[in-house]
Order: sequence, then structure tokens, then C-alpha cells
Amino acid sequence: MLIVGAGPVGLMLACELGLAGIRPIVLEKRPEPGDLPKANGLGGQIIDLLDHRGLLERFSAGSPFSGRAPGFPFGSVPLRFAGLDDIPLRLLMIQQPRLERLLTERAAELGVEIRRGQEVVSLAQDENGVTLGIEPQGGGRREVRARYVVGCDGGRSRLRELAGVGFPGTTDDEVLRLGHFAADVHLFESPQVSGLQPGWNQMPTGRVLLTSLQQGVVIAGVREKGTYSDGPVKLEEFRAAVRRVVGEDLPLGEPIWLSSTVSQARLAERYREGRVFLAGDAAHLFPAGGSALNVGMTDAANLAWKLAAGLRGRGPEWLLDTYESERRPVAERAMIQTRAQAALDRAEGADGEALRALLTEVFAYEQAARHLAAMLQGSDTRYARYGPDSGLGREAGQGPDSGQGPDTGQGSEGGGHSLVGRFVPDLALADGRRVAELMRRARPVLLDLGGGGTVPDDCADWIDVVRARAEDPPAGTLLIRPDGYVAWAGTDGLARAAEEWFGRASSHA
Repeated sequence: MLIVGAGPVGLMLACELGLAGIRPIVLEKRPEPGDLPKANGLGGQIIDLLDHRGLLERFSAGSPFSGRAPGFPFGSVPLRFAGLDDIPLRLLMIQQPRLERLLTERAAELGVEIRRGQEVVSLAQDENGVTLGIEPQGGGRREVRARYVVGCDGGRSRLRELAGVGFPGTTDDEVLRLGHFAADVHLFESPQVSGLQPGWNQMPTGRVLLTSLQQGVVIAGVREKGTYSDGPVKLEEFRAAVRRVVGEDLPLGEPIWLSSTVSQARLAERYREGRVFLAGDAAHLFPAGGSALNVGMTDAANLAWKLAAGLRGRGPEWLLDTYESERRPVAERAMIQTRAQAALDRAEGADGEALRALLTEVFAYEQAARHLAAMLQGSDTRYARYGPDSGLGREAGQGPDSGQGPDTGQGSEGGGHSLVGRFVPDLALADGRRVAELMRRARPVLLDLGGGGTVPDDCADWIDVVRARAEDPPAGTLLIRPDGYVAWAGTDGLARAAEEWFGRASSHA
């Protein structure tokens, strides 16, 4: 099993596979881990998943913020959640270098091998596996082979290109120059910054960002129309962009690092090409921040247990196909809200001001705030209701339900229960445990809450059976997938659902 790319998505995938007893090899082109904070935090369902794996406390140690989101900058319109204590959106402030370091440590604990300085230059596959041509940094081209390969190598994915998967979409006409500066956090008291607010500021010729996530470090960004050129950003180039947009220099202090990028909205034509899979930025690029890591790292969790099942001869043949049918619609959903954010940012003049003013009023309504919070969290997505009464396999309605938005009420049992296809709620059990604590091993869990459910002998060695009690349980029994999604609820049809999802492959022949 090979993973190409040792960013957060590739490392998350490696950790999930490691928990499942698979020892993947991770190939990374960079000779050393990156030190640029391309991302400054996590938001959404990935935080719940880290909690499931017992990693949340470890990852949030020393974080400036971890918990329910008090608000969110939806494009240039603020979302505020004050007074809404049950808003699902969670945030964790953690810069990407630290995130990658912690994931690397966890991967090493699970026996994962990471090979750095390894560039993929060719790909060939047959019905039994995939062969990659590798050029190590020191020279000496060689080949490696595996049953499956997953490309987690970013928006410019070489693996995606070699697999012949198209990546259609659009590229913004604005360039973002971003930097971290060693500066006084009282920057906003300076006369040169008078009139600028923390966050994004609309200017006649562009936008400027000023914020701080830690003492003594100011994050500054400048967006303006122009031609993007790859390569390092010089300090004078950054200052010139500030002058063009703001009209004067800003006292930003000494630069810690500088970078530039251009927003793109792209979605891979398919997530699977034979035995090659794509995840994270290799599969999707969003034009606004706040969703890339959430969608990418939960891609990894969805794919990992299905790959592990295939490698261990479990599950039906169509199980690996559900990776694309479940996750591509999630990316499409994220594309909608990130395109909307980008459009709000770009709207100019009196029309733009009117649009932002009106949406500020609309977002203040509780129902609108809850809807957008669920969308940003990812909890508005529901996977297809696979099961004995809905028809299992490639022809069963795949992907999120067409009716997006959280269900209310418990619904019927079996495949029609309102929790089926959704991320399991973190119920408080009578013995003091939470559901999240039952998911540490990334295995399927049968949670018997009084329904008396059992699993077939064929899959009993893989499914953890937990018998507990909870106040006002949503169902007598919950069958929970390793990625935290409910596969079945109730006892009627439970045995067949468990067999279909988690039985040995030979039993489905």
C-alpha cells in the first residue's frame, strides 16, 4: 500500500491505515517537512474524528483556541454564533507545520514508513497492482509496487496527471500575497493602520488582511488583480503590493515568511482510476479557506477503512466504489459554499456593499446561522442509506441525500432511521463513557443500547460489540462504521447489514 504525499491528508490516511493493521509506505517529494504555515487551523468534522481517535487533547495542547466556534468569517460577511450553544461547528487553531509534525509522530507510533526525497515520475497498473517509477533525490531511479496507491500530493498532483484524471475548474484573477511578521500586536493603534479593522478590509483596488493568532506575530495578506508567478516572494514585492492597495506602507515589522498563491476552484473528474485513488487537494481545490483540510482529512478517514477491508479480503466488491460516490458529493457541497465566500469577497462597489450589508442581516437569524454552521462543519451531509431494505451495491442511491440539512426526530429503525448515513452523535453513556471513546481503534462498532443486537460470526472478529445504556437512546442498536458514520440503526435487518458491510469478501461471491 503506497501513499504519495506526506501532507496532512496523506499522513492522516497513513495513521488510519496503521490503526487498521495496514503498514503503508508514504512517498514524499520534499526532502524535509515543510515549515510554512499554509493553514492555521482545522474546522469541521475532522475535529470530531480526532476526538474519536483520542488525538484531540494532544493536538489542541497549547492551541490559542479549541472548541465551539464563536463565529466564522464567511467570505467578507461575519457569522456570529453568540447565544447558540449547540452550534455544531468546531475550530482548532493549529498551524500546519505542527499539525504535520504531530501526525508524523502518530504515524511512526503505528509503524508507518515515510520516505522523503522520493519523486514519482511514472505509473503503470494492471489488474493486480500499481507500479510507480521513483527518482530519489540522490539519483538512481527505481520502481516500487503495491496493490493500491493513493495520491495525496496536492493541487499539482503528479500522480493524478500520470493516472490520466482531468482536473477541470477555474483560476482566480487575483493574487494573494501572505506573510507572517514579527510585529507588535497593537498594530491597530498605529496611525498608519487607522481605519483598518482586524480581518479582511475592502479597498478600491483590492483587499488587505490584518490579524494575529499568537503573541508577537501579525498575519498580513494582500489580494489584488494581477498575474501569478510561482516562486519566493521578496519583502519589497510584498510592501509594493501593500502600497498599491492601501495607499501607504504599514508597520508590519520583520517578515518570518512570505508566500503567494492564487485561488482555484477545481474538482477531479473522478476519484478512482483502477487501483489509483485521489484524496485532499489532489481531488479538489476550493476558492476560499476553511474547508480544504476538513474535507481532505475526512476523505482519508472514509477511504482508509475501505482500503483496509479490501486488503484483508473483507467487504463487497463495490465497497471501494463508495469512496467516490460518498466523498465527491461532499466536495461538490463544499465547492458551493466556498464559491459563495469567494464571490462575496470579490463583489465590488456599491453593489458589493449592499450585498454584504443585506447578508449580514440575514446571517443574524438563528436558522440561517445554524444552516451555515452545519454546512461548514460537514454535518449537513448524509451518505446513501445502504442496507437490506434499500438495495446494496453500485446502483443503490449513492452520495449525500438530495435533501441536505440536518434531520429532526429519530425516524424509523433500520436503513430508514434518521441517523443512518450521518456522523454518529457523541452520546453520553450511563457508565461514564462517550461514543467517541468507543472509536479509538478505527474498527466497526455495534453499540447495543438495549436492543439486544448481535452480529454474524463471519464478521464478529472485526466488529467491536459494546453494550451500554444511555438516556433517551436514538435507537436500540447502532452499527457504526470505522469513520464514525452510522451504517444501520435498530435490530431488524442488523445481521444482514453487518454481513454486507463488514463480512468476508468470499461470503459475497
